[in-house]
Amino acid sequence: MASNRVQHSLEPTQGFHEVCIYTENRQIEFLEIGGSEPFRSYWDTYLPKGWLLIFVVDSADHKRLPEAKKCLHQLIEPNPELPLVVFANKQDLEDAYHITDIHEALALSEVGNDRKLFLFGTQVTENGSEIPSTMQDARDLIAHLASNMEK
Repeated sequence: MASNRVQHSLEPTQGFHEVCIYTENRQIEFLEIGGSEPFRSYWDTYLPKGWLLIFVVDSADHKRLPEAKKCLHQLIEPNPELPLVVFANKQDLEDAYHITDIHEALALSEVGNDRKLFLFGTQVTENGSEIPSTMQDARDLIAHLASNMEK
């Protein structure tokens, strides 16, 4: 999303990655932290300093959705106003849950009335091609949310 080009990665994020999104008049930096067990202890260190949470879930990994739900709700509970952007990834796979199923599986109706919530379906496209319009829209929304939080 940051490069505006599709870059395939079959592996989940391991460790930390700094990601920058450039808009017309600013650079917004994000810290991507992996979701596997060894990295979850870092979430509590960095999330309180964040302006929004981007949570990526594998729509085709049905067995792990309850764990994803639990982690998500633990992350957002301390800050009921933290904006939340959820990417339901791998929507192109035949066994992927649809967006409405992801909304239900993650209990997104329970995230609180004061929280801005956005749910996007994402999927893999050809490596090196321009990111799909849904991801461009998500990128613009994230940049907008982050710039509003700075003020």
